[in-house]
Amino acid sequence: MSVPPRVTVLGSMNMDISVTVPELPRAGATVLGSDARFAPGGKGGNQAVAASRLGGQVRMVGCVGDDDFGGRLIGALQAESVDTSAIRTVTGVASGLALITVDPGGENIITVAPGANQAVAESEVTAAGAYPADVLVMSAEIPVAAIAAALAQARNGSTVSLLNLAPAPPGAASLLARGVDWLVVNESEAAAILGRLVNGLADAQSAAADLTARPGAGTRAARGAQPEKEVPAFSAAEPPSGAAHAVVTAGAEGAAFAGPEGGGAVAGFRVRAVDSVGAGDTFVGALAVALAGGAAAGEAVRAACAAAAVATTRPGTQEAMPRPADVLALTGVPWLPSAR
Repeated sequence: MSVPPRVTVLGSMNMDISVTVPELPRAGATVLGSDARFAPGGKGGNQAVAASRLGGQVRMVGCVGDDDFGGRLIGALQAESVDTSAIRTVTGVASGLALITVDPGGENIITVAPGANQAVAESEVTAAGAYPADVLVMSAEIPVAAIAAALAQARNGSTVSLLNLAPAPPGAASLLARGVDWLVVNESEAAAILGRLVNGLADAQSAAADLTARPGAGTRAARGAQPEKEVPAFSAAEPPSGAAHAVVTAGAEGAAFAGPEGGGAVAGFRVRAVDSVGAGDTFVGALAVALAGGAAAGEAVRAACAAAAVATTRPGTQEAMPRPADVLALTGVPWLPSAR
């Protein structure tokens, strides 16, 4: 009997309040919007939904507040067949909240109030490792200490770690030096880590190469690989390292990747974009499922690019995330097998 790719997500859950505006506001300006929507979100929750819709067996680990939003966030994940048994409700704390402004071209500005996501701690790290998983997905809307502990836990086991440093926290370079199997960042996040401008697919390819671990750091590319060696300590004068594989996304242009097996770039798929909110999270969830299913690096990144492109063709975040048939219909890319 085949087993679906197993993905655990340790991350944030937010209630998204999104408003469509004719143009994104400048500092000090007031813009009248329309189509105000309340919808479940948060990078962790979004990535869990994306992975589940694309065939993953997904478990969500994180925290919500003891408010109405917390119950709605958990219910939305359950409706997408995500295991929510490891989500902790924190008494007396508000659930995470995201304020999203979107223009007609799909570009957006997002402000996040973390709320209960800041309570993610040792108990969540332990819960993330309590059940078998092929890939552990993390993003940076939870405390850095929890991410560091989860990376160490994954490194000591057989789970492939996938870290989406979004947003890139202070001290990102030292966090990466601890070792991660897959790092996913966008252009601005790569720039924050590397300390230089990253703009466009060519820059993204160079940045991906610079973000990968030095030879000898070891790697676990996908399910079933052997545990990696410990990442050596680096001096402050050396460039950030510690990622065995790195992926840098460049919006509609596509994504670049690098790793021990080599690297490359995948051009973006031409679609009619209406809302880019959640596209990055769709990319991460899709990449996790592809890697958990045993796909090679280039194949996995191409599949993730296709899924992310489709997510931009509909308004909303989780509700816009595609299923395999959607990816095939709009990009011509058959989704990868969702079972061993």
